[in-house]
Amino acid sequence: MNYKIVFSDIDGTLLNKERELSPFTIKIIKEVKEKLPVVLISARMPDAMHHLQEELDIRDSPIIAYNGGLVLVNDQPISSVEIPMDALKAIHQFNTENNLDVHLSLYHHDEWYVPQTDFWAEREENNTKVAPQIKPNAEVIEKWTSENKGPHKIMAMGDEAKIDKISEFLSKNYSDDLHFYRSNNNYLEIANKEISKFSAIQYLLDNHYKISTEETIAFGDNYNDIEMVGGVGMGVAVSNARQEVKDVAAKITGHGKEDGVAQMLQEIFSL
Repeated sequence: MNYKIVFSDIDGTLLNKERELSPFTIKIIKEVKEKLPVVLISARMPDAMHHLQEELDIRDSPIIAYNGGLVLVNDQPISSVEIPMDALKAIHQFNTENNLDVHLSLYHHDEWYVPQTDFWAEREENNTKVAPQIKPNAEVIEKWTSENKGPHKIMAMGDEAKIDKISEFLSKNYSDDLHFYRSNNNYLEIANKEISKFSAIQYLLDNHYKISTEETIAFGDNYNDIEMVGGVGMGVAVSNARQEVKDVAAKITGHGKEDGVAQMLQEIFSL
């Protein structure tokens, strides 16, 4: 197959143990991008992806953010799917009325609001190299309601048992409307169920590149990558991927923290 585009997840897939791009990964992707487009696809917000694009010299490439909730071409949205505000209000109310004190990070495009500076906010800022704005969840809800917009992503972070309660609440009330998955025991990522990384890839291929999914390579590691890895022409799981991702992958490469993506690209394109 003559592959024409590469998509790669970031966290758990592309970054090394320091949560940075290794020199080898940078070198290989720079060589690949001279042959075909390389597009980053992530649960992250756009601002948390731009510095990686710059290091890889692909800043002019599109990006897919928020697990497919936002697709940007030339920094302009060509697809945007938000979480309904009634769902955000219900999650906030459940968190407050049950005194869970779960940290709810709220994201829209390049807006990131945290209720206070705490362990979770500082951890995410360190991981993504982006500083959040501090505003109580209730004030963000009021602001976005007046602006007629909703979140692209809600990140619930906290004690595992409390995250369980949020997950159970969503399962009972919003399983038809929202995607929610654990990126680890303390993180629950929430998005609109209409979207996925694979649906966003399909949208970008159809509306911008005119490339078929069969001509596409994609790398991933986590639950939110299953549909993407299983749906493209060559889906590749890093060796540290969830078993469910490996089960649908065409190939399995090295560990994400040990240049697994670069190793496979080097093999595919004979670099």
